[in-house]
Amino acid sequence: MLTIGQEAPLFTLSASNGEQVSLADYRGKNVVLYFYPKDLTPGCTTESCDFRDHTRDFADLNTVILGVSLDDVTSHKKFIEKHQLPFLLLADTDAEVSTKYGVYQEKNTFGHKKMGIVRSTFVIDKEGKLVAEWRKVKVANHVEEALEWVREHLGS
Repeated sequence: MLTIGQEAPLFTLSASNGEQVSLADYRGKNVVLYFYPKDLTPGCTTESCDFRDHTRDFADLNTVILGVSLDDVTSHKKFIEKHQLPFLLLADTDAEVSTKYGVYQEKNTFGHKKMGIVRSTFVIDKEGKLVAEWRKVKVANHVEEALEWVREHLGS
């Protein structure tokens, strides 16, 4: 299990821009890493659009947003185009990174058990340390809460 203050697990994943992206690429910036279940679904769309609408606010606090799901890059590109998402979405198709962050879990949906991502958000500081986490996120007001946390704890 991850603990606040530890080094965030490093990873490299295929990104929606067609490149390989590593968490280490963002040293010197804070990172909001949000894991979501599925592209183009109602809750995930609302959450991603909330992050979209606050991208400038996070950028003003030296913070980048990265979204992660099990979807492939093709799906991510459609999601980005449909909703004009200005940040990268990362394809964790084998659930390796989701497992490292403890968000790939058995879920019970309408009586059917299956493995999937439990909506969660992590804040990683510019030194690469995990400094905040929200697990089993409820979408309403979550992005504003995360932004306020970054502003209070990592703002200049």
